[in-house]
Amino acid sequence: MAYKWCVFFCAVVFFLLAAVPVGAAEDNETLSMEEMVVTAGRLPEAKREVTSNITVVDEEEIKQSPARDLGELLAEKNIGAVREQPGSLTTIGLRGFRTESHGNDLQGKVLILLNGRRAGTGNTAQIATENVQRVEIIRGPASVQYGSAAIGGVINVITKKGQGKPSGFVQGRLGSFGYENAAAGMSGAIDGFDFSGTVSRSSRDDYDTGDGEKYENTGYDQKDRISLNMGYELWPQNRVAVIYSGFDADEVGAPNMIEDIDPNTYIDMNNESVDFVYDGATQNGLWSWKARYYVGKDEYDYTDPTYPYERETDQKGTQAQVSWSPGQYRLTAGFDWVNYEIDSDLDPKKSEYDNPSYFLLAKASYLDDRLIFTSGLRYDEFEVEIKEGQGGSEDDEHISPRVGIAYFLADDLKLRTNYGQGFKMPTAEELAGNFVSSWGTPYQGNPNLDPETSETYELGFDWYPGALEAYLTYFYTDFEDKIEVVYTSDGTQTWENIGEATVSGFEGEVSYDVGTLFDCPWEIRPFVNFTYLTEFEDEETDKELLFVSDVNMSYGLSVSDQDGLSARFNFSYVGEQDIDYYDPNTFEQSRMEKGGFTVADLSIQKRILDFSSYGDLSLRGEVRNLFDKDYAYVKGYPMPGRSFVLGMEYSF
Repeated sequence: MAYKWCVFFCAVVFFLLAAVPVGAAEDNETLSMEEMVVTAGRLPEAKREVTSNITVVDEEEIKQSPARDLGELLAEKNIGAVREQPGSLTTIGLRGFRTESHGNDLQGKVLILLNGRRAGTGNTAQIATENVQRVEIIRGPASVQYGSAAIGGVINVITKKGQGKPSGFVQGRLGSFGYENAAAGMSGAIDGFDFSGTVSRSSRDDYDTGDGEKYENTGYDQKDRISLNMGYELWPQNRVAVIYSGFDADEVGAPNMIEDIDPNTYIDMNNESVDFVYDGATQNGLWSWKARYYVGKDEYDYTDPTYPYERETDQKGTQAQVSWSPGQYRLTAGFDWVNYEIDSDLDPKKSEYDNPSYFLLAKASYLDDRLIFTSGLRYDEFEVEIKEGQGGSEDDEHISPRVGIAYFLADDLKLRTNYGQGFKMPTAEELAGNFVSSWGTPYQGNPNLDPETSETYELGFDWYPGALEAYLTYFYTDFEDKIEVVYTSDGTQTWENIGEATVSGFEGEVSYDVGTLFDCPWEIRPFVNFTYLTEFEDEETDKELLFVSDVNMSYGLSVSDQDGLSARFNFSYVGEQDIDYYDPNTFEQSRMEKGGFTVADLSIQKRILDFSSYGDLSLRGEVRNLFDKDYAYVKGYPMPGRSFVLGMEYSF
């Protein structure tokens, strides 16, 4: 119970601090609040002007982290419920909802974006971080901006855009459990052309758990990641770009539970996409616009001697928007379209999902930009079709509203409040399926299903006087029309809107550069961020939601001498949660409590040689799970014990 009192204490302190009169911000106001973000309003704006609760993981924090993909990065940041297990499968949660690792992103309730459009997957282990400029996280519904599945929030991964003199790097890393990694990248701009790209390859053997037990079939033969962003400035403020993202994994071990290891199962995965983008604006900034067309493919091949399985999802889409910004006002109107075609060995064999949508976003500033209003409205149309005689086609529609207000009590103290709705459309199977599965179960879709919906109210503040940054938010979410499986009298499986839930709680972040107290040139920044859920209850059963912890917390210390030395010491605490557990020994399914745990990671990087104009050489060391904790995000699937990584990087 001690950690709960710590959370309450932090919340009280934050609220008391907010009540203290503060003066104007210092001239060197915290850079992160002036950083331009794009997720909340779909076009660049200063973070301080955003009415939503938004967290930014910047390039420096990404570099310091030992994380190898987006899933590991967000697990270290610990923004919400994580479910990570062998087989490169990682889902991430926000406010009691999470992404979906199996299948496409339509099935999740937290949406992953890649440069502002749907990533086509909810499996965050597939998204690389080597060429990422920043990760923007909107906590709370963002359906008005991005449509279905953005109930708990949105995680937008933004790749780097080349600028300045061309530069590059080559790096190699070796570590525990036979880990090997090689990566290279280039970035820069020449005569209107800009480019930024990375390529990496890694492999790893089976790992040992924290209690020293070998977990067989947890290694992987090869993971390749490619990220490329190339553009050309046609004329000032008008750029065309091609963005490519690729992930390919071969023979990734999928061992099942450690109590029931199958050494013959593994997964091959491939996810790739290409975007064609045009960003433009008038010289006076009165008008701006964006157009995008993208295509992508997600392939999943599960090899099992008894039950092999393949799935392929083809994704394509367009985005078009135009903004009018006369002085203190801004109005953005746009159109999104996304199409998924899914081929699967499991029933239904072929399905298609088509979703055109239209949105209008507005922003207004008053009282010398101290009072900011935002609002939005979105209309989505959906059509799903089950092919090959296993169903038919159905359509539906949904309207999503949102409104937000921010007010600056002082130049460095912002109060904000929001109301928003989120939704997730039913799947093609749930709406239009009509088939008998290969194991004999009849399925019948329900064309009368409504989308799963949520209403969220939140109130918070941001305070950033100089070297201190502090944020606190209270939120309340009413989740309705949850789609649940039901059976008819003849044993047919169908679906109905019968579930409801309430989720509420506090989210907070605080960090402070203590080096400024001693006029030290080093940045020495202790930090803590937490989510404490005061309620997360299923209204039908009066029980807590499964796989959701009441407390998630990340805390630690980051250090940089601004001259080639950086280090990060990070602790992540995951609280207790109720789970639905299948026991492979008794073959019984039961509800039980899974205990909490804390994992510590340490990374240090130091430039050891400076070749002046020829570049420099850095040495890097990492210790993951520093205290050799025996822990698991998913019961029965323990994570690796303590591991070491040593690497070198040549930058030029």
